[in-house]
Amino acid sequence: MQPWKDRELLEIGYLFQRAFWHQGYATEAAKGCKSYAFEVLKAREVCSIIRDTNTPSQRVALRNGMVKTDTWVKHYRGVDMPHDRYVAVREE
Repeated sequence: MQPWKDRELLEIGYLFQRAFWHQGYATEAAKGCKSYAFEVLKAREVCSIIRDTNTPSQRVALRNGMVKTDTWVKHYRGVDMPHDRYVAVREE
């Protein structure tokens, strides 16, 4: 069960071509998105939903001040795909 599924969420996500991996672009993009969400949109929280095997994206979430809050399995084309949700909450 995903207790947040009936709420409106702002999700930070990114997709880069392999040639641009491990150069800090995802971290900078994620930090910019979080700042925009908190400062301009006045969002209370943002999240990133990441495959449990995607260690580089998990590191980006942690560098962006997010914490892992829950885990569940998505079923996609007959395949079970575990995902983790990382969340950052705006400081008041």
